[in-house]
Amino acid sequence: MINQKPEEKNTIPDTVLQRIRKAEKHLDKIRGSLFGGAVGDALGYAVEFCREKEIFAYYGSGGIRDYELAPSTGKALISDDTQMALFTANGILFGQTRVCLRGIGGRPSLYVPMSYQDWLRTQDMTYEESRQAGENSISWLSDVPALYSRRAPGNTCLSALRERKIGRSHVGEFTEHPLNQSKGCGGIMRVAPMGLTRPQAGIRTIDREGAELAAITHGNSLGYMPAAVLTHIISRIVYPEKPLSLKEIVLEARDTVAELFAGDKNIDTLTGIMNLAVELSENGGNDLDNIHRLGEGWIAEETLGISLYCALRHQSDFSAGVIAAVNHNGDSDSTGAVTGNILGAWLGFDAIEEKWKHNLELSDVILEMADDLCHGCQMSEYGSYYDPDWMRKYVYCRADPI
Repeated sequence: MINQKPEEKNTIPDTVLQRIRKAEKHLDKIRGSLFGGAVGDALGYAVEFCREKEIFAYYGSGGIRDYELAPSTGKALISDDTQMALFTANGILFGQTRVCLRGIGGRPSLYVPMSYQDWLRTQDMTYEESRQAGENSISWLSDVPALYSRRAPGNTCLSALRERKIGRSHVGEFTEHPLNQSKGCGGIMRVAPMGLTRPQAGIRTIDREGAELAAITHGNSLGYMPAAVLTHIISRIVYPEKPLSLKEIVLEARDTVAELFAGDKNIDTLTGIMNLAVELSENGGNDLDNIHRLGEGWIAEETLGISLYCALRHQSDFSAGVIAAVNHNGDSDSTGAVTGNILGAWLGFDAIEEKWKHNLELSDVILEMADDLCHGCQMSEYGSYYDPDWMRKYVYCRADPI
């Protein structure tokens, strides 16, 4: 597989260093998107099932504006949104590594479902039970004890993954062979890593894969088309072909996804809520009033609409955007997460206010995964470079040294 001996592992060829340095021009935006999504998720998770009256009565007229820290850990807890986003990234990178080292492989939608089964075990087992069971895993994240926590996981994600686990297979595209007709936000909340991978086969391919990853669990087109939109937006921000404003990127995403899914009976609903989000972001009105016109975010097109509104309205202020995105009646962690994904990519990690970088659960894991998404697998089937840490995580699927 790899010609280099382990004792030579510290020698990094100049060609590899050049690729790493070239990739790192995107690092600030990649870190910003993955970490920013976790910030919005953690901020919103504290009030996910609260009504506005409760939020404002408890936190004051401005709503929740700082992390709610868990007494047991002193950390702001992430929800299933960030957990699944991390497993999405793990599956993508496992597949990428297989292609690099074996010369064969498949699209992310072949490997990410396996990574989601690893996530499912973190919801159905304790860490100790998982270790004792000794089930095969493609995810080094399975070795992270803190991920074995149920944080209000979506029923659709759980039921769909359990059904796939017991043997119900699909033929071809997930979007063409839906498992259900759910249009909940459990698909869009986790697909940001797809947009953070370099679109080598073109952005339409990336968009389509974003939809496929959402359709693993959410079979209604309004459950997976918004994921394609988010994938497009993040990809264009991180890997721009030409300078575009955030509004121009949103409109391009709308038009591209409308072409990809031309003829779908729900496409007008999707483009309609996107148009409304753009319009409301420019009307100078109150955030909460505008969000009410877009919905509550429990379904994917509403999550997208609210997140687009908050990102466009507050595109120069990460904190203002995620705070607006979570202080409403609806699915606050998901609207916070997607807003954070967009604004984090748009503004970059360095622009995220320092207070969000402290006391966030698993912040080290989130940044490590972001760095891996940026650098990618630098080894090749017949190359001499050997990266022991990458091998450990994406070949042997271990968090700790073997």
